[in-house]
Amino acid sequence: HVQLVESGGGLVQPGGSLRLSCTASGDSISAYQMAWFRRTLENGREGVAYLDSDGGTDYTYSVAGRFTISKDNAKNTLYLQMNDLKPEDTAMYYCAAKSGGWNPFTPSEYNYWGQGTQVTVS
Repeated sequence: HVQLVESGGGLVQPGGSLRLSCTASGDSISAYQMAWFRRTLENGREGVAYLDSDGGTDYTYSVAGRFTISKDNAKNTLYLQMNDLKPEDTAMYYCAAKSGGWNPFTPSEYNYWGQGTQVTVS
């Protein structure tokens, strides 16, 4: 089992940057496939970035080239570097972990979720 806690959200102007962190306790995140999701009232929950246990990544189209997912296994922490932020990136951001499945952005495949961190671009 793994427990996830996000941090790093906040208010930023359009064009700015933020780095979100997801600190894990319990199991090592190296054993899991990890992802960042976000939730808005308009769009519901959306997969944003995915990192598999071999280091492969995937991004939703709207953030590709602007966001980067990475991890530090020694710190047991997942990151999301967000650059050139836009108002439409405003959302609650969640990290999630899973140990199997084939779909990077299917929420039901994820076993563990953090409590979320709010990002507001305005």
